[in-house]
Amino acid sequence: MLVLSYLAYSYLILYCITQYFVNTLLTKYYKLLYNLSMGKNEILQIRLSEQEKQGFLDAAELAGIPLSSWVRERLRLAAIRDLESSGKKVPFINPISIKDE
Repeated sequence: MLVLSYLAYSYLILYCITQYFVNTLLTKYYKLLYNLSMGKNEILQIRLSEQEKQGFLDAAELAGIPLSSWVRERLRLAAIRDLESSGKKVPFINPISIKDE
């Protein structure tokens, strides 16, 4: 009975380790595909305090996304709000044509 418990425990540990590595590798693979497909080649550097960066990192972790994605999403929302409120075109949003049927 004790041998069976050790065997079952060993299989459980092996399963958990396998799942961890498979999920880690798949996550990295899909992140790589996602980033390569974006076609982003511009870099924006900003200076900020250590506390600001930690706050941004914490918020990105809560959202479950990388810091760069979190910052880009928030900047896009702010730019859309500011540009639209001043009547200017938002350059990174493609217009949607509505056809009469």
